[in-house]
Amino acid sequence: MSIYFCKPKFSLSLLAALPLLYGQQVFASETLHELAQDLQAGKTTAQQIFDSYDARIQIYNQGIQAVTTRNPQARADALAVDLQKTPRGSLAGLPLLLKDNIAARGMVTTAGSLALADNLAVQDAPVVARLRAAGAIILGKANLSEWANLRSSQSTSGWSSAGGQTRNPYAPERSPCGSSAGSGAAVAARLIPAAIGTETDGSIVCPASVNGLVGLKPTIGLVSRTGIVPLSHSQDTAGPMTLNVRDAAMLLNVMAGSDAQDPATRAANRHRSKDYTAGLHTSALQGKRLGIVRKLVDGYDTATKMLFDQTLVTLIAQGATVVDQIDLPYLEELDKDELTVLLYEFKADLNAYLAKTPATVKTRSMEDVIAFNKQHADTVMPYFAQELMEQAQAKGKLSDAAYRQASARIKLRAGKQGIDAVLKKYKLDALIAPTTGTAWLIDYKAGDVLEGSASSPAAIAGYPHLTVPMGTVRGLPVGLSLFAGAWSEAKLLNMGYAFEQARPALPAPSLATTATAANK
Repeated sequence: MSIYFCKPKFSLSLLAALPLLYGQQVFASETLHELAQDLQAGKTTAQQIFDSYDARIQIYNQGIQAVTTRNPQARADALAVDLQKTPRGSLAGLPLLLKDNIAARGMVTTAGSLALADNLAVQDAPVVARLRAAGAIILGKANLSEWANLRSSQSTSGWSSAGGQTRNPYAPERSPCGSSAGSGAAVAARLIPAAIGTETDGSIVCPASVNGLVGLKPTIGLVSRTGIVPLSHSQDTAGPMTLNVRDAAMLLNVMAGSDAQDPATRAANRHRSKDYTAGLHTSALQGKRLGIVRKLVDGYDTATKMLFDQTLVTLIAQGATVVDQIDLPYLEELDKDELTVLLYEFKADLNAYLAKTPATVKTRSMEDVIAFNKQHADTVMPYFAQELMEQAQAKGKLSDAAYRQASARIKLRAGKQGIDAVLKKYKLDALIAPTTGTAWLIDYKAGDVLEGSASSPAAIAGYPHLTVPMGTVRGLPVGLSLFAGAWSEAKLLNMGYAFEQARPALPAPSLATTATAANK
């Protein structure tokens, strides 16, 4: 789904170089934690780390189209870290990518749309400012599903008019899921050790799952949303996408906190953990009670169910008690009300955002965006339309009874009467299910074809949701979801870490194979 959608071309010399530029034999340290240790031990420098990942992006990105923009200031920022005397921040010299709906000074923020091609940020979003203050190096921006996948019900994940089609590094003909598609694919391909995604419903945990990553959607209000192109103020949040649980905890340490510009974060400083890495130990599952939401399991194929059953054996072996046949109420009723809420909030929140963009941005409202898309339909809408944006535009104000009633109803049903009630009734620490199925074939006529999803209950309630790789099915990753009540990030990370340490390591994708396939 790109206006310049074409097959990338690779020379023979470039293809011959691929094995030399990728693999453990060249890059021994790939996680944030490992890179931080190497920096502290003087085994490498921030510039060397930058150069390594910059080279990977130059070689491999055209095969998966995950990275849309590279930060021209990044190497200078890495040099500044090398010249800095102690003390350094916890992320000093560590490179990150940002989903391209998050503002970073000196870079354009497109939300995947050509309508925002001139949306140059003059300052960082607060969450980015936090990352920079901790020493992180922002290498660039990652592609996403255009308008966070709420332009059309027939959209294809990972496609945007601004960035093209992102592909799954494990199988380039398959979806990276969305909307944080580029963030997920880039980390999986080891183009970057970690990335920041955003989620409204599934947009962190789904791409993390199908790309074999850890993804954390925090409690709404733990992480600032200021400076992020909005979809829904009741469900939007940024979160980390990483190669392991420890890295996710490291990032959350920096990202979490109150922001005076985002009223939802008023309680963040009171609820955030002092150190989300402190409880990461292999015995964290001992004595924990986990509830299987069977309605979120039954729709998968036999191989995925078998992998989930093997995961249950691992959880029990690590000391957890698994309670089966948990009935999470209102699952079927949530969808319609959620869409109503999202459409109302998308219109109101996007209009408020666009009104404050630089004068260079000519689309000042959702109505303007819809008109822009129609005017440039050949390049902006070659595969799917914008009926969801048109439905959102037709909605009234947030004071409408239809919105207020739907919003109150789903928050109650997903939260207090849903997740909270079930956790209390069965004395559970978390609910579990497969995050989603394996990555599906990219098909612009069919759109996304998900086998299942565990994302909606926590997304609608505004509660945290962690996905950790379970393993692979037919060579494709599948994640395990753990979700619980508000502000339970530390508990979820601890349990996810214990599971991660107990299960076999997930194989990395073969990028030489990906590059060759993309050239066919």
